[in-house]
Amino acid sequence: MINFKGNLRTQQVCRSFHIKGVILFILILLLTVTAGCKRETGTAGRTASVAGKTTIVVADAKTTHHLNLYVAKELGIFDKYNLEVQIREVDDNAASRDLVVSGAADVFWSCPTVAIAAIANGAPLKIISQVKVPCTSVLVVPQDSPISGLTDLNGKEIAGISPTCEAVISLTVAARNAGAVFHLNRLAGGPAISALQAGRVNGAILEEPHTSIAELEGFKVLFREVSSSIPCRTINASDRFLSGNADALKNLIKAVDEANAIILADPTAENIVSIAVKYTGAPQAAIIHGNHRLGFRTALSVDGLIALGDELLSNNDIKENPGNRLFSDTFKGITW
Repeated sequence: MINFKGNLRTQQVCRSFHIKGVILFILILLLTVTAGCKRETGTAGRTASVAGKTTIVVADAKTTHHLNLYVAKELGIFDKYNLEVQIREVDDNAASRDLVVSGAADVFWSCPTVAIAAIANGAPLKIISQVKVPCTSVLVVPQDSPISGLTDLNGKEIAGISPTCEAVISLTVAARNAGAVFHLNRLAGGPAISALQAGRVNGAILEEPHTSIAELEGFKVLFREVSSSIPCRTINASDRFLSGNADALKNLIKAVDEANAIILADPTAENIVSIAVKYTGAPQAAIIHGNHRLGFRTALSVDGLIALGDELLSNNDIKENPGNRLFSDTFKGITW
């Protein structure tokens, strides 16, 4: 005998599961679409994603050289230009570059040689703006150092962050032209100062604020003129983001330009120093001592940047100097 009640109950249960299944499927679909939209606004499709603003993710290895980024953020200048700038902190310039190349960020501030080498090696990037000139990295030595001229560098142990750092390149070339060759110990600012204090190196090539830290501890600067004509720091963007968000990037540079004017008007103003300390953790005394040396601007030093490419090429760090291909045509007439 067929159990109609049992079958009816089974049908009702099945119908219930079917309805719940359809509802669950719809919910999953909606969540998937929403997640896809979130992923898109996080990469190439990032437009007007925060209260009508365009979101720009900046990968940043924090330093006082990027103070214009922090000032524009803290003083609400980006808001004025309808931008939501999100800063993703990384350990160094190479990590900044890699985040942008991977699509996890859109823009990075860095030493120009990082961007030049990446573009020369095929990375989908463009330099869109200068950050500052000149290069403020210098050689720091003890007060009683026997080094007084470039020839004295021969055979010496010198700390420096990288052989492709523009300051290291300029001092290497200047020493070589004087007939001297020094050995580079690859050390960043803090460790380089420690090595100098311990007598493990004869000198250290430092940038602000580490130069000021060293000066305040009694060390002296040599050969400042060697790097005085070299462009320092650039703002670089991914080709992907440039292609779809050129106007937003132009507004980014306008905001940075405004921040530059504020900083240059009074580099040691209380709010400027406070912002620098907040973002970099550098000692307040060092920031006050050296902030006037940071010549912020947005106009690109085209000839100087191409010359840096020539130096990288002569050192076999790149196979070809990209020349004007380093720069974005979108910013021609704006920053170059």
